[in-house]
Amino acid sequence: EWQLVESGGGSVQAGGSLRLSCTAAGFSFDDSDMGWYRQGPGNECELVATIVTVGDTYYADSVKGRFAISRDSAKNTAYLQMNNLKPEDTAVYYCAADDGCIGCASGSRCRNDDLEVWGQGTLVTVSS
Repeated sequence: EWQLVESGGGSVQAGGSLRLSCTAAGFSFDDSDMGWYRQGPGNECELVATIVTVGDTYYADSVKGRFAISRDSAKNTAYLQMNNLKPEDTAVYYCAADDGCIGCASGSRCRNDDLEVWGQGTLVTVSS
């Protein structure tokens, strides 16, 4: 079974930091592009960051300079380091994997059929 397990969410004050982890099982992590999406209250699914197999990264403008995505093949794990968090970063964060277009998911909810594998989501709450 293809599986992604996330951890690291929680509650922080504005300006704080969190690191999310996403561990893959049941499929080839090295052959998969990885991404983080989020869905805030009343919002659609939003792409946050992606990292492809060769290491190139992409960031949404809203997080550029504050978030960093990385991957560790030895641990089959992708990470999202989030610094200088803002209240508007409050959302459920989802890890995703795909061997095609990792940045192509969209719609009213995450965990849809646009991508091959999704994690269960981890809640990040940022208070002002």
